Amino acid sequence: MTINMVAHGINTVWVLLAAALVFFMEAGFAMLEAGFIRAKNSLNIIMKVLIDCCSGLLGYWLIGFGLMYGVDKLGIFGTSGFLAKSAMSNLPWLAQFGLPVEVYWMFQAAFAVAVATIVSGAVAERMKFLPYMIFSFMATAFIYPIAGHLIWNPGGIFYKMGMLDFAGSAAVHAVGGWASLAAVIVLGPRIGKYKKDGTANVIPAHSMPLAALGAFILWFGWFGFNPGSALNAFGQGGSIAHVVVATNLAAAAGGLLSALFTQVKYGKVDASMTINGALAGLVAITAGCAYVSLTSAVIIGAIAGVLVVVAVETIDKFRADDPVGAIAVHGVCGSFGALAVGLFASKAVNSSGANGLFSGGGLHLLGVQALGLVTVSVWAFGTTFILFKIMKAIVGIRIGRDEEIEGTDMSEHGMRAYAQTTIDDGIVMEDDGGNSFKFESKAETFKQ
Repeated sequence: MTINMVAHGINTVWVLLAAALVFFMEAGFAMLEAGFIRAKNSLNIIMKVLIDCCSGLLGYWLIGFGLMYGVDKLGIFGTSGFLAKSAMSNLPWLAQFGLPVEVYWMFQAAFAVAVATIVSGAVAERMKFLPYMIFSFMATAFIYPIAGHLIWNPGGIFYKMGMLDFAGSAAVHAVGGWASLAAVIVLGPRIGKYKKDGTANVIPAHSMPLAALGAFILWFGWFGFNPGSALNAFGQGGSIAHVVVATNLAAAAGGLLSALFTQVKYGKVDASMTINGALAGLVAITAGCAYVSLTSAVIIGAIAGVLVVVAVETIDKFRADDPVGAIAVHGVCGSFGALAVGLFASKAVNSSGANGLFSGGGLHLLGVQALGLVTVSVWAFGTTFILFKIMKAIVGIRIGRDEEIEGTDMSEHGMRAYAQTTIDDGIVMEDDGGNSFKFESKAETFKQ
């Protein structure tokens, strides 16, 4: 057995472990989103995340992986590697690090599923399940893979231009975030979210402990998401130790600054904003974790922690109803993270990267980052908008008013997440037509 064989074996095990961590993030998404919404819809959101894992994995296996990493055509899409069967000789890192195609597929498939799941939270509490399944498949089979090809395939347009997006602030998070905005626009707000005068009602989360648990799981999973993107355990292309610490510090800074900012702004630390602040820090550092210093990582995370609070409030003013803050966390802070590389990247940190504006590199890298970001964001928004419009016309995408008031758990699945409780009962709200209504479930409690 040679040294190379040992190294390749270690790399394979490391990437598989990282893939498992990224896939486990789906549990975090499920808990976070279920906690942030009302009890009567929590089973439905968990089912959406579960179907992402089912439909999404198959979509990426059948079509997405080939479009994303197959032999390049026009710098836009791949033409080989469907069903994860090709040798993929066009990917130099597979041979360099001794990674089988199946291992690389598994890691990237976990990323693809995450993109679809970002959208699940934004459309929570009012979308039909069947059209969501269609979207989940299309997102992993077509929407995300094309964006990923542009940035990560060696033949992709922005890969050739030198765009740096180590683990996907643009390719994953901005794509998922701006797809969420398109979905929300077509779907419309929840009943009772906005009053006739346009002001927003607060629809409280049913379980902040559950949401916090989800955030902790996501934070933990990010230790596979970012350092796993090095694709090896020995530091070529980015030290995994540096990536882990940068990731951790950015999350801490994001959470802390969200807490401090809401304390000043509201007089109290907002728990949901603090949770999303930590996630915003994680999203923002995902592009630059291998290219920026630890100090820069803290700065990036801190800015994201404030930015997410401002973004949530701003998005709400435009009546884009996003129950979990997916657009702000992933769309806005993912976009910021991609641009931050153009400001903070330093070849002193990673010689395989480039110098950003603050390291004497001028505006070139920032311009490339901006062009790549705008392109994949417009792609994600436009394709999702068109897909949702088509589904709306053909099969319908929104449940009825009575079904929405009763809850998607019952209307879509015929059961409740919490059979003995009706947490939302008795809440009186006003909808955007000025009509008042009360939430009342029809579920029977258990009797002894």
